[in-house]
Amino acid sequence: MHVGNLTNRQVVLKARPQGIPQAEHFEIRTAPVPELNDGEVLVRNLYLSVDPAMRGWVNAAANYSDPVAIGEVMRAFAAGRVIASRNPRYPEGSLVMGLLGWQDYAVTDGKAIRRQVLEADLPLSLSLGVLGLNGVTAYFALNACGEPKAGETVVVSTAAGAVGSVVGQLARHLGCRAVGIAGGADKARLCVEEFGFDAALDYHGPDMAQALAQACPDGVDVYFDNTAGHISDTVIPLINRHARIVICGTASVSSWEPWPSGPRVERHLLNKAARMQGFLVWDYEHRYEEAIAVLAPLVRQGRLRYREEILDGIEAAPGSIADLYQGKNMGKRLIRLEDA
Repeated sequence: MHVGNLTNRQVVLKARPQGIPQAEHFEIRTAPVPELNDGEVLVRNLYLSVDPAMRGWVNAAANYSDPVAIGEVMRAFAAGRVIASRNPRYPEGSLVMGLLGWQDYAVTDGKAIRRQVLEADLPLSLSLGVLGLNGVTAYFALNACGEPKAGETVVVSTAAGAVGSVVGQLARHLGCRAVGIAGGADKARLCVEEFGFDAALDYHGPDMAQALAQACPDGVDVYFDNTAGHISDTVIPLINRHARIVICGTASVSSWEPWPSGPRVERHLLNKAARMQGFLVWDYEHRYEEAIAVLAPLVRQGRLRYREEILDGIEAAPGSIADLYQGKNMGKRLIRLEDA
């Protein structure tokens, strides 16, 4: 396929944000699609992912990966179809997902591709959510770090989100009591009515500490933390002996400059011989298919429910991260490109 006549729209980082990136920190530019070299493939992106982790990718503060450079295409997971290939691993027509960026087309030697999507009977968009980074994060963070056992209580913050909702459902499948914390009465209700949590509460409520204690009469054995901040300050005093705390995100902290201070957790960890552990999904990349092999059948059987919030057009991308931190989304946020 001759690709030289294709024009690529790309969302690039225009200015370095301090804290949560806003629409004005990005701009949309056009560029020609280059011809392929040996070993390269051309992917037509069909869905772009919007993830809370993207805030860390554009900030200059120390992170687990180098920040996106000014003028560079925004780093992002995307899913699409290979439309030209000089790489035998990814023939034309293959469906793939990976760090393909906020753009219409991605040229890659294959290193940016995380997996070839083989679940042809399921929507491609799921490869960016419940069968993608979110589902895989939930699966390994809960099982490898949280180590839940039947009969234990698992508390999940941002429980209605793309990761938290999967954590709660997986905990229930393992015979645990799942208690969700969400932002707003509607999201708390969603946790119980749609995702099957045993209980859920709104952290905006008048007495979250009392509500949480009532929802966890036997204490907390596993705390899946997506937020940090005052939510975690409320949960940690309720932990049981040998509790496991999984740090998966710090969504409530808008800036780490200056470094925020708060209640100390050391005494709780010491007195309860508890464990607090950070989780990065990159440490489990080599086991990705192990998670998909569990999650995909659950989706097919209707035992793992999900929600998607799909925005149309690449023009929606620049402002889409900020909205995540305002609690406006109701499900995994995606951007659908025109021919998806």
